[in-house]
Amino acid sequence: MSILGNIYIGRVSNVVKNLNAAFIQITADGGQGYYPMEKQKNPIFTKKIGKKPLCIGDELLVQVEKEAMKTKDPVLSTNLNFTGNYLVLTTENTKLGISSKLEHDARLHFRELLEAHKKDEYGLIVRTNAKNAADNEILQELEELEQEFMHIKETAVHKTCFSLIHQPEHGFRKTLQDADLASLTEIVTDDREAYLSITSYYEKNPNFAGQVRMYEDPMLPLFKLYSLERELRDALRERVWLKSGAYLVIQPTEALTVIDVNSGKNIAKKSAAENFKKINLEAAGEIARQLRLRNISGICIVDFINMDSEEAKAELMHAFRTELKKDPVPVQLIDITKLGLVELTRKKVQKTLREQINFQKSVDE
Repeated sequence: MSILGNIYIGRVSNVVKNLNAAFIQITADGGQGYYPMEKQKNPIFTKKIGKKPLCIGDELLVQVEKEAMKTKDPVLSTNLNFTGNYLVLTTENTKLGISSKLEHDARLHFRELLEAHKKDEYGLIVRTNAKNAADNEILQELEELEQEFMHIKETAVHKTCFSLIHQPEHGFRKTLQDADLASLTEIVTDDREAYLSITSYYEKNPNFAGQVRMYEDPMLPLFKLYSLERELRDALRERVWLKSGAYLVIQPTEALTVIDVNSGKNIAKKSAAENFKKINLEAAGEIARQLRLRNISGICIVDFINMDSEEAKAELMHAFRTELKKDPVPVQLIDITKLGLVELTRKKVQKTLREQINFQKSVDE
């Protein structure tokens, strides 16, 4: 079970000055997380030992910001986040932020609306899904998130250390919460409990214009209908074929992920320059999709097929940047290096698809 987003009452077990960080125990069985102290602004303490900003033995509210990655402990934050369908309430970052994917007029409207209603002791982030929501829906959710935060803040001092104070949506409910409602036309499931849960969720979301359908065909299971086993195998393979006959080679390493674009079986009769540009543009879209599908994070280096034209390179970078903007996880496209390699970083939040599947296998075994 994922612990991402969970809020615990943790106890500081060690403060490492040369790292400007602390290790905080969050579970009674010794589970701990890494806390970078440079992010510390106004933690919510349930027990304070000394006068220093953070002391061994201090007890405070912490949230899992990033899951454990390989040999690294989960990363903790004292900037607690409470996520709704349209808004995210933050406790240490008290500014008002608005999704850059919203239109300019919508951004101005939400800023005016929320600055008149939010309190100074917390911040807000307006999510992309807010674009189709009515003002009363936004304000109702703001009130609910505010009440949840205030309740936790007031009652946490009476809870025992290592208590799980808040658990956000996980699994398919988290996926639904993060989905772009405007892009969904239908949700299909063959799980009765999931169907009822999803139906109940969207009854409270009038902005969802699609439908939820219960799949009931015992002769052909849903995972067979959509070839999910094959799709999962393909998502773990090193080589990804493109429609043009070209292919990608995706190789994760300890430090970064390397993606190579090869012309492969593509034997188009166009000029080499035009053909290479076409392959690269196709590859840009597929690479952005694979990053989301495989949940690849951290540093990525992409070796596109070399192009001499500066105009073609600029067109490729524009197309790649456009595709990467579809990602709900923040992606920063850096630039093309002198060696012709494209650098980008994708925020580390959850484990990669490979790690999640390997973990599930080890649990099942």
